[in-house]
Amino acid sequence: MKLTLMRDNGGTSTMRTLDINLQIEAMKHETKARPISNLRTSIRYASPDCQLEESKKIAKIIPAAVFRKTTNGAQMSAYNGLVQIEVNHLANRLEVNRIKQEAAELSQTFAAFMGSGGHSVKIWIQFTRPDKTLPASREEAEMFQAHAYRKAVSLYQPVLSYPIELKNPTLEQYCRQTYDPELYYNPEATVIYMRQPMEMPSETTYKESVQAETSPFKRLIPGYDSFDTLSALFEAALQKAYQSLNELYPRLHAHSDEDLKPLLVQVAENCFQAGIPEEETARWCIAHFYTKNKSFLIRQTVKNVYMDAKGFGKQTPLSTEQELELRTEEYMQRRYEFRYNTMTTTTEYRERNTFCFCFRPINNRIRNSIAMNARLEGLNLWDRDVVRYLDSDRVPIFNPIEDFLFGLDVHWDGRDRIRELAVRIPCNNIHWPDLFYRWFLNMVAHWRQTDRKYANCTVPLLVGPQAYRKSTFCRSLLPPELQAYYTDHIDFSNKRDAELALNRFALINMDEFDQNRESQQAFLKHIIQKPVINVRRPHGTATQELRRYASFIGTSNHKDLLTDTSGSRRYIVIYVEGPIDCSPIDYEQLYAQAMHDLYKGERYWFNKEDEEVMTENNQEFQVMPIAEQLFHEYFRAAKEGEEAYEQLLAIEIMEQIQHDSRIRISNCNIIQFGRILQKNQVPSIHTKRGNVYKIVRAKPKRV
Repeated sequence: MKLTLMRDNGGTSTMRTLDINLQIEAMKHETKARPISNLRTSIRYASPDCQLEESKKIAKIIPAAVFRKTTNGAQMSAYNGLVQIEVNHLANRLEVNRIKQEAAELSQTFAAFMGSGGHSVKIWIQFTRPDKTLPASREEAEMFQAHAYRKAVSLYQPVLSYPIELKNPTLEQYCRQTYDPELYYNPEATVIYMRQPMEMPSETTYKESVQAETSPFKRLIPGYDSFDTLSALFEAALQKAYQSLNELYPRLHAHSDEDLKPLLVQVAENCFQAGIPEEETARWCIAHFYTKNKSFLIRQTVKNVYMDAKGFGKQTPLSTEQELELRTEEYMQRRYEFRYNTMTTTTEYRERNTFCFCFRPINNRIRNSIAMNARLEGLNLWDRDVVRYLDSDRVPIFNPIEDFLFGLDVHWDGRDRIRELAVRIPCNNIHWPDLFYRWFLNMVAHWRQTDRKYANCTVPLLVGPQAYRKSTFCRSLLPPELQAYYTDHIDFSNKRDAELALNRFALINMDEFDQNRESQQAFLKHIIQKPVINVRRPHGTATQELRRYASFIGTSNHKDLLTDTSGSRRYIVIYVEGPIDCSPIDYEQLYAQAMHDLYKGERYWFNKEDEEVMTENNQEFQVMPIAEQLFHEYFRAAKEGEEAYEQLLAIEIMEQIQHDSRIRISNCNIIQFGRILQKNQVPSIHTKRGNVYKIVRAKPKRV
């Protein structure tokens, strides 16, 4: 069995395979540079949220599969059936050894070792099919790995003293190279047999148990640390004391020892009932009244109250509303993760400590489940309270496009992947790679809202026979994280929905572009070049200015698809001469190049030269209307200096064409016919009759 080792070297990555026995032996020893020991020393003095650069220099070990590096990224060549589960956030070496010992007591444990940071344990378990075979394709391996991971967690969690941290079990799941001379390795471990699943698991099969809180202060106000808890409880106790004493002593201001005494007694009683320790109450009273000459009086008063009072911690100074809000917030943050998706305008959720790794939209079924789970915990939470929380600023805002673009943790390796992606489409247009590169930068630039005055109004159109994977290529332009923001259906007859789609989607594929009616061309042109959207959302009360994200791309099986008489500079039409290469794409490097080039000031808009190239190349895809064809059949534009010409109105020319050809031109009005004459550069002059055109008959007039 072999493993994959991957190392990052300043933005580039190297990948190699290594026999698992050699890798296990390598983890028992450390090189002279001692990178693992130095990392563990740095962790001891680093803050919890600090990202140490030393960790990025350590190689990654991928146990699940063997990968090889290709021009399109990493490709799986063999599947091992190894599942990795992790127990993280351990306090010391004693807890690490305890987890390793508990894992070693199970015969299914293939390996168990300390993580590179020294505060975690990685456990490897081997799975196979009942016939001792393993999946060969990546799709089957991903399904097998996902089900095997759930089975491994359900098997090991009851045995281990500390909870397993659930992670999405992808084939690329890795751990850093480590140093553990006492690691456990059993090459003869019992292999777990499992049938090949037919689909990815969708239901949660395991939930981590919620352990009781050990901190008394966090039990007082769940979700707060000790300092915040004491502060909130003391202020509430002080407020309650002021309210109760103001009824008896309206002029009480605590400026003298006589005024301070009854207030102090009441505050101490409230703190006692709230469960605040005596010393903490005394310290907060001294800090609040900020005078040390009264510290003896304060301490003695608090001491006497605590000696005489009964019912420690039985009554909270918080009001019913305050306690409900605090407990609601603690419950929501402990059980769920929420985010408000600004593109879909919906609140999404995922349940913590479950196998639900993806966020899903919240519906009425989920809201009711949240309320029922809260009531099972003793929290008097109703569905209206859940709706109020989810529709508040307690839920953070999430923008999926910005999250993906600015979350790219890679440096561009210098390879032109955008033009390489364009070359995957076989065509005879030599300008296509450069035009696609410009369009791709334009798309990313408008995702970043670099330019708010203009939109990405250029549309690549892929024309070719069926089964050439045109639609598949369009869909593959977006990474998996943004696939939910791709659509291949837009209804231009419903104008409001079409405008809302500019905010809802990142890429719109106008599939079968030639099916758009000629009457929709004007609105299509408007929607493509619209930089912002001013529209009222469904069920909204006011018109909003919404940000546009969408760029357009299109496909067609027919070449005669451009019908706009005013020109075709908005389209990059290419004829696909063969099946498109839709092999995997290295999305991180692809979009890292786009971000890099935009940061460097690379031009992302089309200039006049680009538009001229597009217009020239689009000539073969331009549809010539019947009226224009008949005009060329019976007339031509008068040349400069030519005297034998006629001066006719557009309506007179069209009537003469219909008379001579005996063809009724029903789909062309006078305005459109005038535009056709202007497009063909027919000279005209303005007279009292209107605009008359100088033409010469190409065929004799029919009598």
